[in-house]
Amino acid sequence: MVASTDLRVFLDSDVIISGFFFASGTPAQILELHFNGRLHIIVCRLIIEEVVRTITKKKTQALPALQMFLTSSPPEIVKNPPLQEIERWTKILQFEDAIILAAARSAEPDYFVTGDQHFHVPSLVDKSGLRIVTPAQLLRSIKK
Repeated sequence: MVASTDLRVFLDSDVIISGFFFASGTPAQILELHFNGRLHIIVCRLIIEEVVRTITKKKTQALPALQMFLTSSPPEIVKNPPLQEIERWTKILQFEDAIILAAARSAEPDYFVTGDQHFHVPSLVDKSGLRIVTPAQLLRSIKK
């Protein structure tokens, strides 16, 4: 199991949202590891905006838990990357996804965790230089 907060994990919005929607799921376990100080979550502003927007629209009962996440145990929020770095990725990703990938690269995390399959394309993984994993893959990796 993870020994300290040395493990830096960039989370995509789908992982955070799923963590709040499904309390017993793998994404919720990742959030719990963060709350317990066993890993360090990193996001960009665009991800926070998407999480707040989605939870506000689809599951308002999760808003208190989200508020606690953002205030009591906040993730590191990296700046949105420069436009030229985003444009580099727009050749293979939609604009918002290019922002997320560029932000993840700039954060230099140990892992980029996402359930979005378009990030798991082998050529993109190779080109990005990131360890892009699903939530389940992350948990398996850190439990070794």
